[in-house]
Amino acid sequence: MTNEDKNKFFQKYLKNASSYLGNKEKSSDLLKKAMKLAPKKKGALGDAWEKVILFIDLFKAYINGSYRDISTKSILTVIAALLYFVSPIDAMPDFLVGLGLLDDATILAFTFKQLNTDIEKFKIWKNKKQEENELLDKED
Repeated sequence: MTNEDKNKFFQKYLKNASSYLGNKEKSSDLLKKAMKLAPKKKGALGDAWEKVILFIDLFKAYINGSYRDISTKSILTVIAALLYFVSPIDAMPDFLVGLGLLDDATILAFTFKQLNTDIEKFKIWKNKKQEENELLDKED
């Protein structure tokens, strides 16, 4: 499958992603699926594992309203990547041992690269929040 074919396939998920914005129940369901599936795919995803966790954390912070410093287009791309990740029907099904998971990792890496600036801003925000929480814990 060529990169162009993968991009066309991913576009289907991007279209569907907009239905998750503003729908907390649907968004929470997607997060639960991604969080349940991620540990099962951890070893096979390699470096993409960290990307999945960041996408999950970013989307979680977005839907609970604690982080909104991201464009609509970028959050839709994150949602689409998570939809692709949890979908049993992707460009190369996971039951094709190794190949399907490699395909997931490729899509996640591509999305991560596209959103590099947004992801870096989120990582800074997340680290700052963690430091603030640690300081509060020490004060108690």
